[in-house]
Amino acid sequence: MISARCRAVLAAASASVPEVAAAPADRRLDLASLYGKDVLDMCAMRRLLPGDVFEQLDKVVKEGAQLPAEIAGVIANAMKDWAVARGATHYTHWFHPMTGLTAEKHDAFMTRTADGQVLNEFSGRNLISGEPDASSFPSGGLRSTFEARGYTAWDPTSPVFIVDGPAGATLHIPTIFYAYTGEALDRKTPLLRSLAALSRHALRILRLFGNTDAVYVQAMVGAEQEFFLVDRRLAALRPDIMLCGRTLAGALSPKGQEMEDHYFGAMPSRVMAFMQDVEMRLVALGIPCRTRHNEVAPGQFEMAPQHEEANIAVDHNMLVMNMLRHTAAAHGLVCLLHEKPFMGVNGSGKHNNWSLRDSDGNNLLSPGATPHTDAQFLIFLAAVLRAVHKHSTVLRLGVLGAGNDHRLGANEAPPSIFSVYLGEQLTAVMDNLARGAAGKSRQKNTLEIGVSTLPPLRRDYADRNRTSPFAFTGNKFEFRAVGASQSLAPPNIALNTAVADALDEIATSLEASVCEGTPLNTAVQEQLALLFREHMPVVFNGNSYAREWKEEAVRRGLPDMSGTVEVLEHYSDPQVMDVFMRHGVLSERELLARQEILLDGYSRTIAVEAGLTARIGRTSILPVALNAQARAADLAAKTVALSGRSVEELPEYKRFTEIRDEAVRLGEALDALDAARRRLNDDTETLVHARTARDLVIPAMNNCRKYIDTLEGMLDDAEWPLPTYAELLWVR
Repeated sequence: MISARCRAVLAAASASVPEVAAAPADRRLDLASLYGKDVLDMCAMRRLLPGDVFEQLDKVVKEGAQLPAEIAGVIANAMKDWAVARGATHYTHWFHPMTGLTAEKHDAFMTRTADGQVLNEFSGRNLISGEPDASSFPSGGLRSTFEARGYTAWDPTSPVFIVDGPAGATLHIPTIFYAYTGEALDRKTPLLRSLAALSRHALRILRLFGNTDAVYVQAMVGAEQEFFLVDRRLAALRPDIMLCGRTLAGALSPKGQEMEDHYFGAMPSRVMAFMQDVEMRLVALGIPCRTRHNEVAPGQFEMAPQHEEANIAVDHNMLVMNMLRHTAAAHGLVCLLHEKPFMGVNGSGKHNNWSLRDSDGNNLLSPGATPHTDAQFLIFLAAVLRAVHKHSTVLRLGVLGAGNDHRLGANEAPPSIFSVYLGEQLTAVMDNLARGAAGKSRQKNTLEIGVSTLPPLRRDYADRNRTSPFAFTGNKFEFRAVGASQSLAPPNIALNTAVADALDEIATSLEASVCEGTPLNTAVQEQLALLFREHMPVVFNGNSYAREWKEEAVRRGLPDMSGTVEVLEHYSDPQVMDVFMRHGVLSERELLARQEILLDGYSRTIAVEAGLTARIGRTSILPVALNAQARAADLAAKTVALSGRSVEELPEYKRFTEIRDEAVRLGEALDALDAARRRLNDDTETLVHARTARDLVIPAMNNCRKYIDTLEGMLDDAEWPLPTYAELLWVR
């Protein structure tokens, strides 16, 4: 009799491109005509709205002005007409609660009139605010079950969009989510606050350099999204994949990534069909993907969109993850966004490429062509160095999570020690200025600004350092520590706030010096020398995986916070809370609530994994092992009866004892895991729960896995119940 696993493997191996993915001729169209057809951006709003209404909305979007209540109805009616014309029957306020996912509650446009007829209705009030139940979302104590009231409020800086369904579309309105008492219950609200703080202090620097035209500064973000694809029939036989997004057991495949033949290889036709389907859906939502390719591990892939404003990039990345998951089902696949779905091969990250752009489109992290712009670039560069050096704990808080703990610090992802890669050329300039040497300019003389012009820098002026957690790549920084499943909001909230704080301090110092009569040239040169001397320890251009670097980092005073629980213990440190509170990004109550939510989320994640490990071990693995043990014992007994040999001499008996001993060890390990799990049920504070999960439950889970994986290599392959790593990673 063929097992369910074998049937699933045979079906997966013979799978073809599903009909849903076959592109008809009319889909081979000009992407420009498809781009943004399901998104109502400002260009489309200009066509739909009266001129005066559009001008007021444009000011709200660009300058952060308050939306006049009298124009909300006009905008809402235009949105409704646009959406209904495209098949929308419902609308939803789409927000980012502290679950790490997105949330939506659909309301119908259709309303019954007094005479029994129906019409489509959408008011300004419906657009501006909503009232979802706040009691069932994580609040960290800000809301109780009996205090259910929460509000959503339209974020006009992120365009509305339509998502198609099987029998109609839904208009999605990006919103913030906050409590009845006013505290933020989401991740978008502090993101918008951090962007405002960053713009405010970056403008102070620009004003010092004589720029009176720029009205705002934007953080720009481009995220590289990595993920695994697994055949759905195989995944359905792995409860760990379906419930946890990763494998909790599994012996290494005889072939993994050691041949290095998957990276940038030709995509299987089924995967290509999936990628093209996802891309077409994203293009319609105004999210153009610039790259797609095989990643390092077998079964791993990557997509990356263009850079865009940070707030929109965060929304778009959540849409990308949703689209990957939902589209995979139509192709008979499961998309795994977990940071470490498979032991022994590379996990998945999401590199956060970050830069600064003023309202005139100038990249403030791009070296300029004049002494003036070079000096300005160096000030912004120094601010980022100060942010990473001074606020490494803040940045580390932006990339924590039980999943990311499997990556950070391993030789596949950046270490948990935060350093900055600049490359030899920029480091030399920095060192030169730190020592007070003006250097030589391109014009062969000393510049009026008091610092040297940078040598001509190409985008690839230096080699790439794949081991650095925070690398300068020519005109942007690549924050490489972000996990694949994570929202982009926390790392960018942390980064924006840390850089805003550094810019605030630098601007305050320069303004004071100029006010006291110091020429700007002198003030800038003195400030750069001080900053580069102080923050040189955070610059490291070498191999961040090397043991020597960890030892050197200790000498430099750089902290190494290796795990989520250790990092979260510092969330309430005064110096951490102060930077968020001082710039109006998060209040004390909001910070403490987030610490509680993240600690609780960590414990719950480990509890689910531990419970599933115990169930798989007891209901799937032990029965197979005990059956194999019984058969081996029976065969040994029959062989003794027929041959008259001593049972200890028989290979059948040796197999019996090996299986018996490993099954006993697994049973004992499962008992120990159950005892550790019971400790998680103790009525103690969340920090104690998190420490228990880290120190007791995870080691107990890993111990169970060791015996399960050993048994996988001992038992009859035809009877093994779980699809193996070789099947999951290689069957397409």
